[in-house]
Amino acid sequence: MPRGTQMINGVEYVFETKAKWNPDKKYGTHSRRYIGKMVDGVFVPNKRYQLEEELKEAKKPGPVPARRSERLFCGATMLLDNIGEKLGIREDLEKCFPQDYKKILSIAYFLLLEYHSPLSRFPRWAMLHRHPYGKIISSPRSSELFAALDEDSQQRFFRLQMQRRMEHEYLAYDITSISSYSELIRFVKYGKNKEHDALPQINLALLYGESSRLPVYYRSLPGNISDVTTVKRLIDELAYLSIEKVKLVLDRGFYSEENVNGLLSHHYKFLISLKTSLRLVQTMLDEVRESLPTRQYYNSNFRLYCTSRTIAWPYKERKARLGAVESGTRRMYLHLYYDDERAMEERDAFNILLDSLEIELKEGIRNPEHETLYQKYYEVTQTPVRGVTLNPKQEAIDKVERNYGYFALLSNDIKDPLEALRIYRTKDLVEKAIANLKERLSARREGVSSESHLSGKLFVQFIALIYLSYIDKLMHDQDLYKSYTLTQLLDELDVIECYTYPGHTEKIGEMTKKQKQLYEVFGVPLPA
Repeated sequence: MPRGTQMINGVEYVFETKAKWNPDKKYGTHSRRYIGKMVDGVFVPNKRYQLEEELKEAKKPGPVPARRSERLFCGATMLLDNIGEKLGIREDLEKCFPQDYKKILSIAYFLLLEYHSPLSRFPRWAMLHRHPYGKIISSPRSSELFAALDEDSQQRFFRLQMQRRMEHEYLAYDITSISSYSELIRFVKYGKNKEHDALPQINLALLYGESSRLPVYYRSLPGNISDVTTVKRLIDELAYLSIEKVKLVLDRGFYSEENVNGLLSHHYKFLISLKTSLRLVQTMLDEVRESLPTRQYYNSNFRLYCTSRTIAWPYKERKARLGAVESGTRRMYLHLYYDDERAMEERDAFNILLDSLEIELKEGIRNPEHETLYQKYYEVTQTPVRGVTLNPKQEAIDKVERNYGYFALLSNDIKDPLEALRIYRTKDLVEKAIANLKERLSARREGVSSESHLSGKLFVQFIALIYLSYIDKLMHDQDLYKSYTLTQLLDELDVIECYTYPGHTEKIGEMTKKQKQLYEVFGVPLPA
């Protein structure tokens, strides 16, 4: 298409002209479209024209000739490219973020391969590696990218990925806290976290597949919200995402009668841990407390004792339109367990707690957070002569001690106690995924200053977490952790180089036997 230039306010703009014949008026016309400008004698395309050219190039079959000479590291990014194709990540991102999906992938790659580096180091990494976007993304541009990743497109991506990977598996659900330096984000609130940071925080809820071992969905929540109140919102969001046949694994912190009834009303299958102090559990324990730790209930594989009871759950549901309360019963399965090792650990932990409480009381260094415990386990008297005298409340202590080693699971789906225990233990995957998100993907303390930036950054970190989880799963399945750590495996591949020269297709450098074996394990086609 013919091109020309035009000076406008001292700037030389480049345009294309297109001839068109008007059959009604019997004469030809010309239309003009501006595609960029000249800067120091060099053509600089505008964003629209550049995107069109990139899409045209991507649709061309076969290898793409290089436009300039380059020598880049490509081994680890080739692995990530292959994983993205297998899991449909690249395709789904392109559907949801057609203009930014390559930037999202490149930053996700950087977070995986350079987990010890801040995002400000991306330009240096990008100059040395082949990656989807192929260009440098400066700190201001990455902030603009995070702000541009809107909520609706993120939800579309979740739906597409769930359609690919939902295998009617149980989804483990857990929550962690992420500290933030910003005081401008609405969700950032002060609350308790395991790191004891004196910073406000947000809570991050994560769903993880029990058999696929891949993250499925995440949601950010206010930092001061309790775990038990999040389940209702989770149920609503799963309904919004049109996910059917949901199966959830929940820790005991999420238990409440309202939550159980909410799951039942949506016909969701679930497995949830219960506190042994609940009346429901104590009633059943009293029936089996003497007989449970005997040979007939012992399982050698799990090295514990277990039994089950079918119970009638008192179900209640309030109908939104009519305001009436529907009541009845639902069949449920209560699984009870006794573990000798757990009993010893709980005995030691409880006695250590009592020792610390007594020291605090006797030395007058009371901890405000322990006031409830002081009142629960001790009668404290103080006189000028004898000082502080402690009388343990033995009945309260006995109540704790009689439950050493026991724990319970409740399900409306799983009848077998051993199968329930196997599935419940997969919640450890969520805890590991959260640890990866915090440590390897730089999500322990977020330094962004607005809600849109935080939302976009968490989304990119979640994309990286999918790749990370897939690699971790395969390394476990193929027993690769005997020879490599995850970092060592990525470093082993990262040093593979590729070479490009103008007018020629890309060439891959020499590979070692170990590198070829790793590609074969991950199912990556070896380059010619």
